[in-house]
Order: sequence, then structure tokens, then C-alpha cells
Amino acid sequence: MSVVGIDLGFQSCYVAVARAGGIETIANEYSDRCTPACISFGPKNRSIGAAAKSQVISNAKNTVQGFKRFHGRAFSDPFVEAEKSNLAYDIEQLPTGLTGIKVPCFYTDAERRSVMDATQIAGLNCLRLMNETTAVALAYGIYKQDLPALEEKPRNVVFVDMGHSAYQVSLCAFNRGKLKVLATAFDTTLGGRKFDEVLVNHFCEEFGKKYKLDIKSKIRALLRLSQECEKLKKLMSANASDLPLSIECFMNDVDVSGTMNRGKFLEMCSDLLARVEPPLRSVLEQAKLKKEDIYAVEIVGGATRIPAVKEKISKFFGKELSTTLNADEAVTRGCALQCAILSPAFKVREFSITDVVPYPISLRWNSPAEEGSSDCEVFSKNHAAPFSKVLTFYRKEPFTLEAYYSSPQDLPYPDPAIAQFSVQKVTPQSDGSSSKVKVKVRVNVHGIFSVSSASLVEVHKSEENEEPMETDQNAKEEEKMQVDQEEPHVEEQQQQTPAENKAESEEMETSQAGSKDKKMDQPPQAKKAKVKTSTVDLPIENQLLWQIDREMLNLYIENEGKMIMQDKLEKERNDAKNAVEEYVYEMRDKLSGEYEKFVSEDDRNSFTLKLEDTESWLYEDGEDQPKQVYVDKLAELKNLGQPIKTRFQESEERPKLFEELGKQIQQYMKIISAFKNKEDQYDHLDAADMVKVEKSTNEAMEWMNNKLNLQNKQSLTMDPVVKSKEIEAKIRELTSTCSPIISKPKPKVEPPKEEQKNAEQNGPVDGQGDNPGPQAAEQGTDTAVPSDSDKKLPEMDID
Repeated sequence: MSVVGIDLGFQSCYVAVARAGGIETIANEYSDRCTPACISFGPKNRSIGAAAKSQVISNAKNTVQGFKRFHGRAFSDPFVEAEKSNLAYDIEQLPTGLTGIKVPCFYTDAERRSVMDATQIAGLNCLRLMNETTAVALAYGIYKQDLPALEEKPRNVVFVDMGHSAYQVSLCAFNRGKLKVLATAFDTTLGGRKFDEVLVNHFCEEFGKKYKLDIKSKIRALLRLSQECEKLKKLMSANASDLPLSIECFMNDVDVSGTMNRGKFLEMCSDLLARVEPPLRSVLEQAKLKKEDIYAVEIVGGATRIPAVKEKISKFFGKELSTTLNADEAVTRGCALQCAILSPAFKVREFSITDVVPYPISLRWNSPAEEGSSDCEVFSKNHAAPFSKVLTFYRKEPFTLEAYYSSPQDLPYPDPAIAQFSVQKVTPQSDGSSSKVKVKVRVNVHGIFSVSSASLVEVHKSEENEEPMETDQNAKEEEKMQVDQEEPHVEEQQQQTPAENKAESEEMETSQAGSKDKKMDQPPQAKKAKVKTSTVDLPIENQLLWQIDREMLNLYIENEGKMIMQDKLEKERNDAKNAVEEYVYEMRDKLSGEYEKFVSEDDRNSFTLKLEDTESWLYEDGEDQPKQVYVDKLAELKNLGQPIKTRFQESEERPKLFEELGKQIQQYMKIISAFKNKEDQYDHLDAADMVKVEKSTNEAMEWMNNKLNLQNKQSLTMDPVVKSKEIEAKIRELTSTCSPIISKPKPKVEPPKEEQKNAEQNGPVDGQGDNPGPQAAEQGTDTAVPSDSDKKLPEMDID
């Protein structure tokens, strides 16, 4: 079972795997751990990663990149409208209104649901969507051995993550085995690409004046300039001197060049650098901490390598920045650690994680008593997550709850709506009064809000003359909503499955004066009312905004499966074509090289002509053929080339095997000679067996000499008289016949019986025979009765 963490970024992605030795970031087919987040669509298949990145300019219209920010957004979203003009490819509106294309901590509910849908389409079992800064904090804290104990003051660490497209800051409190996110802040558009855009705009203006070129009118030219500006930005992070930017045949066969230095670049980026401090100040204010309370500031993300950014962060906190984590791989390593914690396949050190809700969430509902609607904030900003709450309503009929973000000014898009949840089959009590409805709302481990369950409490009178459970006070509180909080982990552990969530009944006894009077030792003769209550589950209809429905999702899953199969078939077809091309080049070179002596001139000329015809066919009629055509073409060529290759291989292996056979024959001949000379080493061998050895050795020698003579007379261009397999079989035959005979061990020589009798008659020495000592007794015990340890040995468990 694979345990994987994935960091899908705006520009690139990393994948880490949990293994027995720890967390390892794996490399792609190009031996690079960084894979471009890019997909290119060809006529018959898709290219993904580095292969797609190489087609950004050549296949600009069909190469998709930067799609991370389109998750869960409406086609009419202002961000999408603004980005469309900068894209080389076209985007289309889906029937749902969505844009057709580890998550940032500022992702909204719709964006998180969109990512979860994408994981299903890709066939992944997503255990948890993890905020990027939380993943970094986990990778930082789980290996720390010096964290304060649970009862001590926590260690506060700020994590700053500036990637290619966004800027995120989180403040986390660490104790031993515990991580709690205190606050988060972000700038959803500040990242490395904003700094790239400053350079691109500068050089577009400069080259427009200098070379009279309208760069933004040609998308390929703009993409080339963007790539060069990104390289220049990285060079300026390490060099403060003037650096050149040159592009050959940029537009209209015109070569362009310019220069830039770090000082000028920072002046142009002054407005971007001014946006670094506000999120840092925000997390301190939200957590109500001072700069002196911060233990360390850890920076990750590619854009934090810009010296001016690091200087701004360091100056704000007044301390050196910490770079103990890999700036590029920290997120994916944290995700893999979280996956290993959740997986039963790994035993990981206990480490609890409490995340936060990035935006406050409120519920709105229609009030039956008053005209209009009521609302209430159920999860505040930076509320702990995952978390659940139980809300109590008093209703006579079905009602709808509308979830929305109560601070739309903080959202990355203008629409604050999340979803609508309709609670069905709500009925009044038997006496016509309002029914008590309990609604459970939660934010799960993915950070997604939902109404997970709803139940109606039915009240049944046990006796006709007794008072009901609910008093007149309930009528006054009909519109009042009661909130009962539960601890996140308790809620998760005690959550009931649908099968277990059956109607329950219980007897409740309440005095006429209420529970308060009961605590005050009311006399036992007081009259009590008895009622029975039962719980009935209510169905909930979800109307999720900006999310594809199940039917559409299944269609996408099916289409993805078809595309995967098409990609596989196209790869197999290309591999078969490449195999033919490779064989043509290999045989053409070897026919005039190492294979030259093993093919006649006529055969070589005809085979060479066949190879040339095949090469021409590959680039003409054979450019786009089915896989089987290439397989048949390769088999046809191998029918001509394989005999030549076999003759060469036989000529290389045959002398070695004949030499090995000759050594075996010489060895056995020496042993036969030693036996005939009656040497002590072999005098125990049977004479009849040695006759077999001598016979087999002579036959093998005669066979080898005969085959060698015939082979020496055979031309190299003809098939060999004897093949390597035959020589190997002869060696095995000779060894199996002779080796068991000559390797027989000598029989053991026993001492004469008379010497044993004399030793017994001599008796003990120095009177030891009259009084056996402890040694003799121990020896007798060892031989006659097994010791305690010997008895227990079979019962020992062996690990």
C-alpha cells in the first residue's frame, strides 16, 4: 500500500513517499524531483510534466499550465476574466458554471470540493486535504526532540510560505506531540510570478521602443520573454551586478538584448515588497502575541529566496530567519507524514494536529414567527478544525439553512455563498406544538463545511394526566437557537454510522418545579411527570454551489479512464516504432563493424538495402501506423539479422566453453593417473567406478576434438557446427558422471579393539575411581539425565 504526499503548486509539483526508512521525495522519469505542473494535449495523447513543459511555446494553444487557481471558480469570476487575457490556451464554461480545468490555507469550500473531485477523477484515495502551511509546520515539529511538555508554555513559530502565485503566513504553537495553528494570514496574489510580470512589462516596453516590436500581440514571443525573465530573476537573487538578457530570433527574425540589475529591479518592485509586512502583522494581532513571543521564523517557498523579501521578513521580526526546512519539498514531506499518521500500514510517533477555519462561516434561515430571516455565525475565523456543533431548532415544517462566508471582503472572489441545506420531513408534535430538531454542522478534516445530520425529537406522553416535558417557556424560545459544542476529536471518535444512527428512546423524569428544585433535595412525595422521547433521522438535501453533480463527475471519471488508456496505447505504439528505428540504426552500423566477418557480401548488401528502405518508410508511409505494423516490420528485419547476430555471439562464447571443457578433461585425466599410481588420496575409490570416469573422459575428449576440427573448417559466414548450448550440455554430462565418483570421502579409521580393552583394565589414576568427584558426577548426569536447560529449549520462542 503506497502512502504518498502530493504538493501540487501553481508552477511545479513534488511527490513524497513514506517508506520504512522515512520520507523520500521521489524523482520523475527525467530523474528530477521537481515536475512542472503542465499538461499538453496532442492529436492522439497527452504529455504531462517535463514533456509538456517543452511544448509550452511550440504547442502553446494546447498546453495548459497555471490551472491551480481555477479550482472551484465560476466562469464569470473577475479573477477568471482577468486571467483569460494572459492565457495562451482557451477556457470554456461547463454546464455547472465552473471553469473547465495540499491546498493553500486560503482555499474556500468550493475550491476544496473541486480539488476533492479532481482526486476522484484521477483515481486517488485522498485521506486529507492539508493546508500548505500546516504541512510545513508538521514537517518542522514532528522531528523536534526539545519541544516543551504539554503542561508547559508552547513554543510559537511563524511559517512564511511565498510560492509562485500566493503568499501565506501561519503562526503555530508547538508542544511535545502536539501542533496547534493559532492564526493564518495571506495575500492570494502576491508571489514569484508578480515579480516576473514586473520584468516582463519592463522589457516589453523597452523592446517596443528599441526594436519597434509589439510583443504582447504574439503569445509565443510573450511566453519566451516570460521564461527568460524568470531565469533573470533567479540570477539577480545571487548577483547584484548588471546582468544581460538576450533572445535570438525573438520576433520577425530580430535579435533582442537588454540589461537589468538588482537595485533597479527592487525599485520597480517596491509596491510588491510593501505587501510583505501586512500578513505578518495580521497573524500576531489575531493570535494576540508580540514579536518577543515568537521563537523562530521559518521560511519556505521559491519566492522567499529573493533577498529583499527575506530582508523585509527579518526586519519585521527583528531576528534571523530559519531555513532548516527544504524550501521546495517541505510541503510534500509534511503531507506524506500526515498520510503515514492516518495509514494503518505505518507506526508513526503520535502527533496531534489542530488546524483552523480560514474564514468565518454563518448560517441563515427563514423565521416562521417573524417576517424575514435570521442568521448566526457558527464558525469564527481561526476556529479550530476539524470541529462540529449541534444546533437546536423548533419547527413545524421543513426548513432551509443557507451557509455563507460572513466576511466577503477577505475572500479571493466576490460570491460568499457556500451551499444550501434543506431539512426534510419535519412535522409538528401530536399536540400541534413545534418539534425539536437537532442539526449537526461540521468542518471536516479537508476543511469542507457540511450539515452532516439532522434528527427530530418526538415526545410521547406516558400518562394522560401528566404534564408534557416542554413548558410554556419553549413557545417563547421557539426562534432561539441553542448551540452545544463538542471537542473535535471527541466528535470524530463518537460519530455514528447511518446503520447505528437508529431511533433511540429513553425515559426522562422531571419534577414540576424543574431540575433546579430536584438538586435542592425536594421531598420524595412530590408529584413527577414522565415522558418518553424518541429520535428520528431526517433526510437532508444539499444544493452545493459551483460544484459538478455526481452524474457529471462519473462522466469525467469515465473520460479520464479512456484518456489514460489512449495514452497507454499511444505510448506502446511509439515504443514499437522506436524499436524498429533503433534496430535499423544498430544493424546498419554493426554490418560494417563487428558483424562484417559473419555475413557474406551479397547478404550484407541485400540486408543493408532492406534497412535503408525501412528507414525511408518510417519517415514517409510508416510515420503514423498501428502498433502491429511496427511489430511485424521488426520481426521481418530480425528474421534476416538474427542469424548474423547469433553467429557473432557463438563465435564469442564458443572458445570460452571449449576452454572450460578442456580444463575439466585435464582435471579428470590427472585423477585417473593418480589412481593408477595408487596414491593415498584416491586409493579408496572403486576400480569399476574409475573405469567409468576414464571412459567418459575419453569420449568427451574425442567429441571436443572432432567438433573443433569441423568448426575450424567451417566458414564464419555459415551457421556454426556446434553451438554453445551443446558444449554446455557436454560439460554438465561429464561433471554429473565423474564428480560423484571422485568426490567420495575416505572411510573413517576406527582404533583397534585391543587398545580399548587395555585402557579399561588400567583403571582410574590417583584413586579417582574409588570416590567419584564432582566432575565425574556431572559427566554422568550429562550423559544419563538431560539438564533443566535442555528440557526447556524446545519451548523457547525464537524471534
